[in-house]
Amino acid sequence: MRIPKLLLLLSLTGLTSFAQEAVTKNNQSEFDDVMYRRGNEYRAASGVPGPHYWQNNADYVIEAELDDKTNILKGKMTMTYHNNSPQSLDYIWMYVEQNRFTPDSRGTLTTPLAGNRYSGDTDGGLTITNLSSKTKGDASNKYLISDTRMQVFFNEPLKPKAKATVTMNFEFKIPKAGMDRMGQLNTPKGTIYSLAQWYPRAAVYDDVVGWNTEPYLGAGEFYVEYGNFDYKITVPYDHIVVGSGELVNAKEVLTKQQQSRWEHAKQSDKTVYLITPEEVGNTSVTRPMQSGKATWHFKMTNTRDVAFATSKAFVWDAARINFPSGRKGMAQSAYNTEVKGTNAWGRSTEYTKAAIEHYSKMWFEFPYPNAVNVASNAGGMEYPGLSFCEAGATGASLWDVTDHEFGHNWFPMIVGSNERRYAWMDEGFNTFINYYSTLAFNNGEYPTDIAKAQNRVHWFKWKSRESISTYPDIAKNMNLGYTAYYKPATGLIMLREYILGHDRFDYAFRSYIKNWSFKHPQPTDFFNAMDNAAGENLNWFWRGWFVENGNIDLGILDVTQDTGSAIIKFVNKGDFPMPVVFKITYDDDTIEMRTLPVEAWMRQNEWKYLVKSDKKLKSVEIDPQRFIPDIDLKDNKWVKE
Repeated sequence: MRIPKLLLLLSLTGLTSFAQEAVTKNNQSEFDDVMYRRGNEYRAASGVPGPHYWQNNADYVIEAELDDKTNILKGKMTMTYHNNSPQSLDYIWMYVEQNRFTPDSRGTLTTPLAGNRYSGDTDGGLTITNLSSKTKGDASNKYLISDTRMQVFFNEPLKPKAKATVTMNFEFKIPKAGMDRMGQLNTPKGTIYSLAQWYPRAAVYDDVVGWNTEPYLGAGEFYVEYGNFDYKITVPYDHIVVGSGELVNAKEVLTKQQQSRWEHAKQSDKTVYLITPEEVGNTSVTRPMQSGKATWHFKMTNTRDVAFATSKAFVWDAARINFPSGRKGMAQSAYNTEVKGTNAWGRSTEYTKAAIEHYSKMWFEFPYPNAVNVASNAGGMEYPGLSFCEAGATGASLWDVTDHEFGHNWFPMIVGSNERRYAWMDEGFNTFINYYSTLAFNNGEYPTDIAKAQNRVHWFKWKSRESISTYPDIAKNMNLGYTAYYKPATGLIMLREYILGHDRFDYAFRSYIKNWSFKHPQPTDFFNAMDNAAGENLNWFWRGWFVENGNIDLGILDVTQDTGSAIIKFVNKGDFPMPVVFKITYDDDTIEMRTLPVEAWMRQNEWKYLVKSDKKLKSVEIDPQRFIPDIDLKDNKWVKE
């Protein structure tokens, strides 16, 4: 067979080219798909819930009573569990997290003897009595408790689109040291009780792993179902109760004067006292009754949890929250008199109001009627519509903790990710949005270094660092702040400021929040959502920054200049690719910003960039705003000799 001359010529030319070209491995593996990201009927490949997405939910009616002499909380509850899954369920799993405070709990036994942030009391635990579960027919009283989980069995399977009721009584001793999440704070005028994880609650059953039953150990937080709550808290008459949701019997538990002040606060952008520091302890003016007990009644809809605080030592103030839709809400603070003042908790409601209004305007409107900040023994812990923050915090530190804990209302309270496994999806995302809220608050009253990526380089270069994807209970204590908070926040700031720009990032991130509000996204749902809405294949970024543990190291090898042009030779010495955003300064001191796209690194790790200009280059600098944590800045700037 004769080979056509043209084809033969092309073949010989190609062979010559092959012989001359250096043999190098391409970088396709760095751009390949990360994780299993194909869509299905439950979760679409575009990063939105699929056409048959489902999740179960649980509604609660709870009555609880505090004994402040024994520090015991007793309660009874009815949970209505809705099975929206396509499977019949023979049982459900619930969390009984007060069992963490026992000497033989998994969390206690895996806490170092020297202790850590998640050390807690070991003389507590939850007692369950009179449990009854029912789908239809006869009720069952069969259940099994394993550490911080409780398996409740049905006599008959709970069919799809059906509901079951579970009733029980519960009781526990309130821990003094509640793992920095709840507990007791003794003050001169009374104990402040911060109550959370205080009732048995439904674990998540989903389309990804089925029942999510990871034990409550310490660093890993919570993953629970959404539902509606109707709860009543009975306390000694001289106590004030603040809680998640709306107080629905204010006329029964507030004095006429407090009701008037409440109405004033609803119309005020300035903080209004409901109970002044001078009134604390004077029940004749703070309480409508002078003996016995009082029951405070709260309701909250479409929430994954509720928490509350109670004390006879509370100063209580409030102000109006203004939402973008025109709706109004209430920011409140409850704290002891010892931490009043304009450099301390006297500004708590101002901080709370500012945080809620900022996030509502920038990302997604806050759905609840109230946001309450409580001075607590906990250093900082979030629950829907209510936060516990360190009583001793002042100034910038009080702003930071208040802003951070209320930011959690978006992640994971509105966007219900799994905190037990993926701390970065709530802590990291929240730390990211905290950066912009802090810039905005009072025109930058409190400086922030979250965006200063170079501040993190010492950790990025540390040989014992761990990946963002490390589960929080597995991560080393010295790494958790970076794997869960700083590194993912730094990554999102890079994505917004350096890679995508504000318009593309903001549209994608807002779409993710909107589409997954009150739902349970997985990491791949977030990756798919951002890729699709921003129109960018970011596999290289998700793998390099969020899954693996490499570093960024870009550089300038050389700049050569000729008449009418210059060639800049860039190099990628890092562990994964990154676009090169760089500033050119010409001899006449004019400045130009340019970008070498990430695709330059698909086939090689060095790239020659052509600049056509009659002006000479005076300097070239990579990332002049320092948004990327490049681990070696020595070769990031070239200056003409």
